[in-house]
Amino acid sequence: MEKLQNFIDGVYRAPIGGTYIDNFEPATGQVYSLIPDSDERDVELAVEAAEKAFPIWSKMTTEERSKILVRLSEGIERRMDEFVQAESRDNGKPVSLAAHVDIPRSVSNFHFFATAITHFSSESHYMEGEGINYTLRKPIGIVGCISPWNLPLYLFSWKIAPALAAGNCVIAKPSEVTPYTAYLLGKVAEEAGMPAGVLNILHGLGHKVGDAIVKHKRIKAISFTGGTKTGEYLARTAAPMFKKLSLELGGKNPVIIFADCDFADMLSTTIRSSFSNQGQICLCGSRIFIERAIYDKFKKAFVEKVDRMVVSNPTDPNSRMGALVSLPHLEKVLSYVELAKEEGGTVLTGGVKVQLEAPYNEGYYMRPTVIEGLAFDCRTNQEEIFGPVVTITPFDSEEEALMMANSTEYGLQTTLWTSDLKRAHRVADQAQSGIVWINSWMVRDLRTPFGGMKSSGVGREGGLEALRFFTEPKNVFIKY
Repeated sequence: MEKLQNFIDGVYRAPIGGTYIDNFEPATGQVYSLIPDSDERDVELAVEAAEKAFPIWSKMTTEERSKILVRLSEGIERRMDEFVQAESRDNGKPVSLAAHVDIPRSVSNFHFFATAITHFSSESHYMEGEGINYTLRKPIGIVGCISPWNLPLYLFSWKIAPALAAGNCVIAKPSEVTPYTAYLLGKVAEEAGMPAGVLNILHGLGHKVGDAIVKHKRIKAISFTGGTKTGEYLARTAAPMFKKLSLELGGKNPVIIFADCDFADMLSTTIRSSFSNQGQICLCGSRIFIERAIYDKFKKAFVEKVDRMVVSNPTDPNSRMGALVSLPHLEKVLSYVELAKEEGGTVLTGGVKVQLEAPYNEGYYMRPTVIEGLAFDCRTNQEEIFGPVVTITPFDSEEEALMMANSTEYGLQTTLWTSDLKRAHRVADQAQSGIVWINSWMVRDLRTPFGGMKSSGVGREGGLEALRFFTEPKNVFIKY
């Protein structure tokens, strides 16, 4: 059985402690590789490597760093099939999704920030009769990047690409649930000519190696994507150390559908926004609010489409949904279906585990689930489930729809369907979320800020926002 290794100082190394963690394949429920059970000793080794590399990397011209990151993006692209197969096997998602979304987006992330850094400019402020202020943007030094399991390389690259482009050295930890494509990335970085120690990739458990990264005094910034409770812990731990923090946390996203929408476009997109990646995307819409005039029409059409969705192993070309990422997560999602029933909800379709034939008979499969009849403020409608479960609820007025949509502690994204331009602007303005998609979903321009408000996070990622986060501004004044 293959043993993955940490990538430290430009080479692959076994964990100092010599222990490993089982890596399960969600499609089969079987262990197929072992990953390092790293700890603070491995973090210290990586920090020492990064400290040696920082003067080399940070003093390179932006053009030199840009060329290396472009070569890294091209290296992933050359190995596209290898990365696609690894991502699908590690996460349980259909191969088609990894091939059309995850890995191409990872390539784009590196290429975008490789070129964006060459256009990153600072400000100057003229003081009449006094002199001029100008702002320098300097790399922070060593930064920690901790990414989740739902979009493994996609979100891993989303963090480390701007950090590297800005001139920092990175200690990166992928999720222990989905480590494989991050493991492959070390090889590509080496081939791209990245100096040893600039990118260090550590595997292991969050409470061990992740915690050691957050607590290390010489790691000056943390970029984290994951659960809100973990984000709270990171904030409590890192704030007294005066680390910069970027936290992209949970979501309980509303979809607001008005009767004047383009029904066919809305319906097909809402299927996608509900169940893409088995509902395991922080941007999925899990609370669907439908204007009462079209509620019955929507319910009938939506449930019919969901019933026809094929749940199958990730390599099946007909599969619309693959396996959930782990057995504990599957059990958690199923428990929310039972909670919804206790809260008075009616399961219109799904809500059950799917048993496939061998060798996939022990995989973590579940039917996509639609539930109605729940109060907007019940636990099922307030807590993040992060699986293929959506609720549908009618509304009678714009004000009621906004009240229900804004009722949770989260504020990541809102999806709005209407043909009324004034209403679109009005509702978008009042939606308590960092992102609003109107008559669309998951349209991402890498130049735009990404992130949420309330318990959905702190700070913004993407575009110049990411480059600003991974640099320290320094004001210089020159007297005339």
